[in-house]
Amino acid sequence: MEGRMLLLLSVVVLGSLISQAWTSSQIHRKHSELHTMHPWRGHNSGRVKRDWIIPPIRVLENSKQIPEDLVQIKSDKIFTGEVIYKLEGPGVDQEPKNFFEIDDKTGVIRSKRPLDREKHRSFTLKAFALSPSGERLENPTTIEIMVLDQNDNRPAFTKSQFEGSVAEFSIPGTSVMSVSAEDADDPMTDNAMLSYTILSQESVPANAVTKTMFGINNQTGTIYTRDVGLDREVVRSFRLKLQVADMSGMGLTGEGVAVIQVSDINNHAPQFSPVKYNMLAVENRQDYEVGRVNVTDRDERGTGNWEVKYSIYNDPHRSFSITTDPETNQGILTVVKPLDYEAQHEYTLVLTVENVNALSHKAPNLPVSSATVTVTVVNENEAPHFREDPINVVVKESAPTGTLLKSNIAYDPDNSELRYEISRDPERWLDIDRVTGDISVKRTFNMRSPHVRNSVYTAAVKVTDSGGVSTTATLTITLKETNDFAPELSPLSGSVCKDARKKNSGLILTATDEDFSPHAAPFVFEMLEDTSINWTVIQINDTHALLQPLVDLEPGEYAVAVLVSDSGRPVLGAISQVNVTVCLCDSFGDCKSEAGAIFGATVGINFIALIIIMACIALLLLLLLLAVAITSCGRRHHIKKGTGLLGGDSEDDIRDNVLNYDEQGGGEEDENAFNIDMLWNPRDAPSTPGSYCPMPGPRGKQPLRRDAPHNLPSPTYPRRPPADPTDIEDYINDGLEAADNDPNVPPYDTALIYDFEGEGSLAGSLSSIASGSSDGDQDYDYLNDWGPRFKKLANLYDPR
Repeated sequence: MEGRMLLLLSVVVLGSLISQAWTSSQIHRKHSELHTMHPWRGHNSGRVKRDWIIPPIRVLENSKQIPEDLVQIKSDKIFTGEVIYKLEGPGVDQEPKNFFEIDDKTGVIRSKRPLDREKHRSFTLKAFALSPSGERLENPTTIEIMVLDQNDNRPAFTKSQFEGSVAEFSIPGTSVMSVSAEDADDPMTDNAMLSYTILSQESVPANAVTKTMFGINNQTGTIYTRDVGLDREVVRSFRLKLQVADMSGMGLTGEGVAVIQVSDINNHAPQFSPVKYNMLAVENRQDYEVGRVNVTDRDERGTGNWEVKYSIYNDPHRSFSITTDPETNQGILTVVKPLDYEAQHEYTLVLTVENVNALSHKAPNLPVSSATVTVTVVNENEAPHFREDPINVVVKESAPTGTLLKSNIAYDPDNSELRYEISRDPERWLDIDRVTGDISVKRTFNMRSPHVRNSVYTAAVKVTDSGGVSTTATLTITLKETNDFAPELSPLSGSVCKDARKKNSGLILTATDEDFSPHAAPFVFEMLEDTSINWTVIQINDTHALLQPLVDLEPGEYAVAVLVSDSGRPVLGAISQVNVTVCLCDSFGDCKSEAGAIFGATVGINFIALIIIMACIALLLLLLLLAVAITSCGRRHHIKKGTGLLGGDSEDDIRDNVLNYDEQGGGEEDENAFNIDMLWNPRDAPSTPGSYCPMPGPRGKQPLRRDAPHNLPSPTYPRRPPADPTDIEDYINDGLEAADNDPNVPPYDTALIYDFEGEGSLAGSLSSIASGSSDGDQDYDYLNDWGPRFKKLANLYDPR
């Protein structure tokens, strides 16, 4: 049978394992012996007993005996060989580490550091019995270590200051508020058993109340009233100093504060002070303050228990109103309807006042406060009154001059004499009698005036009494439209295609009328009887009609009379003569001229062809301008006919006519542009007289010769030809020799590019320099004698 582990409990701070009753004196007793138990050994019957449940090991927190032996474990395998003990779990090799350790030889478990129950209440460890080779000899044994609480934490209130309130005149036993505290010690022990007390009481104002007004439940922390006499008008608040203690009031203590406000109840009714008032009110004014009344209320200012509302009695016409000033609680008496001194010169008003909030049942039973206000009306010179404002008048726009529009428009309450005048009349259409105020037409109305909007003309009338007080009223005159204007027709001339009847087309006519609806559109278009034989007018809509021939008419001018009438009452109409041109039309319906019509009928030219012809003409003009510009580029030289290339008489030295051109292209050994002075090749001359210009090319680095060293100075070239024309051969040879020895000139076979300079050169063909005959008549054999540089030129003119 597998061996069992024996557990030896060494209790340094423990009493009896069996009873597990721990007292403070037993915890601090030391024991020099470790008790051993054999809970897993079998009996003689051969049966295996169940494992005993090992009770937790209880260790007091904050112990000063460090290290402290807690328990010893042993395995019965020690009788057969060496046993090594190991311990694992939180507090050993898991967080929090290094709180416990085990002697691997003896199996004694010790605490290494003081324990804090508020941080770690218990530890669950596993103990192992191993062979020296690490083989597990027993099943792991679970060891529970409980940390016993010590009263090492003071209780503390959850708030630094508690706030509460209680209504005034509350009866004893009324709950006010509750306070609470916390203790970090074990709540299952007396260390966290709290008790609340009130240490002192202060009133605001100080010493307003000297008796103890509040008590506290020492277990729940509920504060309640103990006595009567809470009057907010006497005391506003209380400040209580509180204490909480653990160990049921015998242990550690903490202090706190509770502030209790005495809240107001509406136990005071507002009272007028004084109760009689005399005020003055000016007649004919409204919405202005007449005076104020005062009230007093002992309840808390700014609350509904203090705020009041007023009522007015004995005011049948509701000429007055009263409101409350929220800052002072005063009643503001206002005239809301104009008073008339002639009708009533004095008013006696009765005012009452009450709180916004209802009175408490604890308030004294007093009648509602009231006050009497006598308002005396002050007489003044009243302004005249118009019987209506605005004064409305409806009249026809065609009303004749002198028509009466309005009379008896104003009166004066003081029965003084009145004077009338028109204060605003932008069109000067109106007249008024200064004494009676009768308004009449001075000039004929015009609906088209910019001052008439939506058929309404606006003016103003002013009336002044004998005291100089005046009143102004608006006069609105609604003008009724009358049929004053006959309609007009447009256009009065136009063109119609000859075949308009077949195409259902014609001349569109439009009618307009200066009158407004209903005296304008719809219009009626009619033909007069003497012109209705060949023409007709077709109504399109209310304002347009189509004038159309009834038969095919010859092209020409026609005068057609058309009658157009409006829809007014009475109907007005006008006859208009329309000059119509009947013509032949193109495919677009536009009239063509007589020649254009014939041309279009025979040739069939259309608009697109005409555009093409115009474009071609423009292109030819552009090409002509380009040719003229190119021709201006050439230089012209006058050369006499009959002279040879190297001989012949001339007024000027022929060598003066040798031109220098800028080279613009490269040869086989050249890829960049360069500049060089060269002779013109006769074979490059055109067959017809003309001149050429060299093509402009980019200037850059000249090509380098490969048969000569680089960056050497150039030799001196002959710049002036000899005076004797027979020495031209020597002149050319000297230039060739200098070029052959010049390392900075381009290769000899560089190609040249020339541009056309235009026709008609005064010098004619350059071939005339050598001879007046053609190239076939010239003898160029002498070119072979000029050296290797002219070899290519000689080959070009070789007849073979």
